Amino acid sequence: MEFKENENTGTMQVLEKHAIDSAALQEYMQANVIGFDGKISIEEFKGGQSNPTYKVVTPSKSYVLRRKPPGKLLKSAHAVDREYRVITALNQTDVPVPTSYALCEDESIIGTAFYLMEYMDGRVLWDPSMNDHSKEESYGVYSSMNSTMASLHSVDPYEIGLETFGKPGNYVGRQVSIWTKQYQDSETEEIEDMNKLIEWLPDNLPSDKPLRIVHGDFSLTNLMIHKEKPDVIAILDWELSTLGDPCADFSYHCMQYRLNPLLADENYCKEKGIPTEKEYVSMYIEKSGFDLEKEWELYMAYNLFKSAGILQGILGRVRDGTAANENAEVMRARVRPLAEGAWKLIEDNF
Repeated sequence: MEFKENENTGTMQVLEKHAIDSAALQEYMQANVIGFDGKISIEEFKGGQSNPTYKVVTPSKSYVLRRKPPGKLLKSAHAVDREYRVITALNQTDVPVPTSYALCEDESIIGTAFYLMEYMDGRVLWDPSMNDHSKEESYGVYSSMNSTMASLHSVDPYEIGLETFGKPGNYVGRQVSIWTKQYQDSETEEIEDMNKLIEWLPDNLPSDKPLRIVHGDFSLTNLMIHKEKPDVIAILDWELSTLGDPCADFSYHCMQYRLNPLLADENYCKEKGIPTEKEYVSMYIEKSGFDLEKEWELYMAYNLFKSAGILQGILGRVRDGTAANENAEVMRARVRPLAEGAWKLIEDNF
């Protein structure tokens, strides 16, 4: 079976702005990583991670290093210590994550905090519409992705030492409040349906679900798939993870069915072997035990609202001159349809 490489896949020479003192790193690993042996060479992974990510190669095995980017940062941003903590805790479970080896918060070693974990030799698939894949492969990947999410959401954070990883209760309510504030602070034009959502959502939240680990950006592109099989071997990029409502996490992942025209087309899904949205939700309900059917469109409206808030926040930063604006017009054109789509779901279903 052949798989196409993507420009975001693989490694490159380390960018000058992300350079690492390899002698200092080698000395640190010698002292802190069990089983470490040999001289290291360092490559940088391609792709748009906000935390620079490197492959550290030794004669016997490879490691992955993720670090805070150099420069002045917001205190809570790029929290590699939180990523390390959740991966290390999940090493106790059967949720597929890399083995974690060491967290270094001493900035004198390579200039910023970093952590080291196992290098997983698999593939990252960048196209959720599975255009270049067989029917069997597409179904296998989606089925494994669904099981992996259900497996993550079956873990009780209290049982693996993550009880302080996020606030308990009212997750969606707090999220609505956060994105409302972000939207209002960044508003560049009045959108009537967004105002209606801001008024309606706080009084019509989904029922509280058991407290679980929320990945925050669970998607095909943040998974490592086995080289020969359609199986998930690792969940990657835990930067947005916290504790919260597992159904909010799952439904945000399912937004691709509403926003990707190919996945929104049930005939396309059937041709490609991809479960339709309804089938995919049923698979998750069966595996997770969470009853989602009554509240599904409410979660979807919330996620469209959240997506509008995220985009509007970026537009606000463009307006204030703190973010580049190469895609600003594209984003501006998307905020209103997201808000209108969310309000239509509310009108049609509630």
